[in-house]
Amino acid sequence: MYLFTSEVVSPGHPDKCADIIADSVVDKLIIGDPKSRVASEVFVAGKHVVIGGEVTSGTNVTTEEYKKIAIDALAKIGYNGNDSFTKEECLHPEDVEVQVLLNRQSPDINQGVDQEDGETGAGDQGIMFGYADCETEHYMPSAITYARMLMEKVYDYALKNPHELGVDIKTQVTMDYGNKENFETSKPQSIHTIVVSAPCVARMSIEEVRALVQKLINETGLPTELYNQNDCIIHINPTGKYVSHSSLHDSGLTGRKLIVDSFGGYSPIGGGAQSSKDYTKVDRSGLYAGRWIAKHIVAAGLATKAVVQISYAIGVARPTSVAVDTYGTVINGLDDDKLSEFVSKEFSLTPNWITNKFGLDKPSSDTFLYADVAARGQVGQPEYPWEKLDELTKFKALK
Repeated sequence: MYLFTSEVVSPGHPDKCADIIADSVVDKLIIGDPKSRVASEVFVAGKHVVIGGEVTSGTNVTTEEYKKIAIDALAKIGYNGNDSFTKEECLHPEDVEVQVLLNRQSPDINQGVDQEDGETGAGDQGIMFGYADCETEHYMPSAITYARMLMEKVYDYALKNPHELGVDIKTQVTMDYGNKENFETSKPQSIHTIVVSAPCVARMSIEEVRALVQKLINETGLPTELYNQNDCIIHINPTGKYVSHSSLHDSGLTGRKLIVDSFGGYSPIGGGAQSSKDYTKVDRSGLYAGRWIAKHIVAAGLATKAVVQISYAIGVARPTSVAVDTYGTVINGLDDDKLSEFVSKEFSLTPNWITNKFGLDKPSSDTFLYADVAARGQVGQPEYPWEKLDELTKFKALK
């Protein structure tokens, strides 16, 4: 055996609640003023939500409106006054207290971001990594893909059946690759272990919960060549019945689920979170660009897996470095040096280029909303603009 594991949490997890509230603020400000600069953080503990950080925007948002953004986000997540859970077991919206501690962004940062020639300098220094492999249809690693599928199945059931399950859910999948070589060449052999933890109402027995969740696992649509219930180790609420949940019992903070948000541990991660930041912050936009490049490399058949590192200096538009690593899976006649040089020459990867390419300054219900991205994962959802394979011809020309 050669095992590798990834975990996922639902939007109802307190850390994800913090991310979603933070990006609901980003959506509100950028939709009102596309040039908004946002670097906020959210802390959720007990019945309290703290929104802090730096904002410069032409969108006028009052303290009361910020409070409404937070409470509405929690209600959409599923903390909407579900009377199947008591106020001691689960967060209820009428009990939420919101504190707003937002200041203006430093003019010292802004002078390097908004430049006189119209270019946009990177909103911070840092490193970002994009990744792709050939394990699944959308060029995402298998363990996090199947963990997300399981989470979405159980979470959707919880939203539709609040008299049975709560929305603070965690899933985990362990893939068996058989040996290290199969792992390195992206050839998973089977789903070895599944873990699902989901809160239930007090009246349900642990046997009822496990039977319900097992049914949902079997209905998720896991690939039959990889999943066999009889051969898979399955842990459902392994500590027993789980009733008390939400931020009443586990605090949440923006930026604590970077592995969940990205590639499930199959790739290095960058130095900063995506949620809570506007698109000039390259922690966000650099990840999207790196993922777009890595996905094109694999989808074009140039390699079976690829990681792309991009780095920036604050106030400087072009990256300080771009590096491609295909883990030795690049096709004959190519190498990582050539791929790195190709990417650097063909795509400027400035904040303006990334913003215009993916429409990052135009979030909307018709394109994407940052709050939805925070809920579903920063990468890997095929409808995101940075997941579109719109330059395959250019990459395939390298073969």
